[in-house]
Amino acid sequence: MLKISELAEMTGITKRTIDYYTNLGLLKAHRSNSNYRYYNEESVKQLQFIEQKKKEGLSLKQIKALTQSEMADMDIANLCMHIQQLEKEVIMFTTRLSNENQLMKQRIMKNMKNDSKSLIQTLQLLIT
Repeated sequence: MLKISELAEMTGITKRTIDYYTNLGLLKAHRSNSNYRYYNEESVKQLQFIEQKKKEGLSLKQIKALTQSEMADMDIANLCMHIQQLEKEVIMFTTRLSNENQLMKQRIMKNMKNDSKSLIQTLQLLIT
């Protein structure tokens, strides 16, 4: 975690500008118990991104919209990955359940009397 002064020194951007970007919501700061603002390492990249977009002629409002759009895209990508993982787990679970059902059927059939087996097999043929 970086203090605002450390972030300013690393990026060459004034503390006042960093504070302004934070108040606009372009940067996120974490507050300590003593009310100091701390920034993570990603803030360096975010500041470089902001400065690059300003050089390209974008307004801070446009940069904020662009940043929020990218964040939404990341959230959607994470959600898609999570859904894919859940789908794999469901397939694995249903396969396991199906296997368990087959084993259960085999155990039941093994423990039945021969007459009962024949009757059940005949009934199954009539049903299908």
